[in-house]
Amino acid sequence: MHPSEALFQGQRPPITLPACDHYAGGEKLMRKSLAMQQEQGPVFDITFDCEDGAAAVNEEAHARLVGRMIASGDNHFNRIGVRVHDVRHAAFEQDVRIVCEMAAPRLAYLVIPKVDSVVELKRALTGVNRHAQRAGRTGLPIHVLIETQGALIDVFAIAALPQVECLSFGIMDFVSSHYGAIPAAAMRSPAQFTHSLVVRAKLEVSAACHAYGKVASHNVTTEIKDTSVVASDATRAGGEFGFTRMWSIHPDQIKPILKSFAPRMSEIHEASIILADAQAQHWGPIQHNGKLHDRASYRYYWTVLQRARANGMPLPDFAAGLL
Repeated sequence: MHPSEALFQGQRPPITLPACDHYAGGEKLMRKSLAMQQEQGPVFDITFDCEDGAAAVNEEAHARLVGRMIASGDNHFNRIGVRVHDVRHAAFEQDVRIVCEMAAPRLAYLVIPKVDSVVELKRALTGVNRHAQRAGRTGLPIHVLIETQGALIDVFAIAALPQVECLSFGIMDFVSSHYGAIPAAAMRSPAQFTHSLVVRAKLEVSAACHAYGKVASHNVTTEIKDTSVVASDATRAGGEFGFTRMWSIHPDQIKPILKSFAPRMSEIHEASIILADAQAQHWGPIQHNGKLHDRASYRYYWTVLQRARANGMPLPDFAAGLL
């Protein structure tokens, strides 16, 4: 029996995505990110940005550029998503319509920012699905930016929606929505990991994702020159807050994020051995190095291998069949 059947007992296994979500808005940066993905493989996702990438009054042309690039032969892996304008913006439906018409079959996901409630998101999904289905795509994965007070209130209901694949925490808009009650220093380290309201928001986003098997994506690091800051933020986001993915806004941030979220080789090897032994025992309890393991720990080690594969890490030959 395959681990996904044996360990989750009819429930959907948690979604696994590459640990880095690299945002690119301008044409030059989008083409550079495509070239990097072609070189490195689909170990990181790319999100083309219509919200902040398009100049005012140039929204339609930018959406068409995004659609052409996703539909082109340069998109080797179909791991490019798009952030559209927010649902109250005049360009929201235009973005969705153009991108879906031009590239829906090859679109990895659609990112919807600044929703204020689960009701508002559901209304937006009605429009998204209408345009996607006209282009021959059903069940287009949706990523939602949690960056408003209302979205945080409804975060568990948002994560529960079947079409939602990932929740991202938008720290800049969240902090600014408090109108000075949270200091600007909380938009970056170390205060972003210590200010009580920001910590609460991050934990709610992460907990909602893990309650429904979705991916929790951590906010951006604004420091683009010192990669040690990026690595530290990613390590804390994963180790202390349970995030499994993180934004990148500069090419130099991609590798530190991937390395910080990647499981250690020793953990991959241990996971492979434990799961192979468990499978040989038809997923009954086993002992490994004097410790008892059962389906609870098997589920953990199965996700270790899933994360390793998503990050492009080498797996022992005997572990490949477990995935």
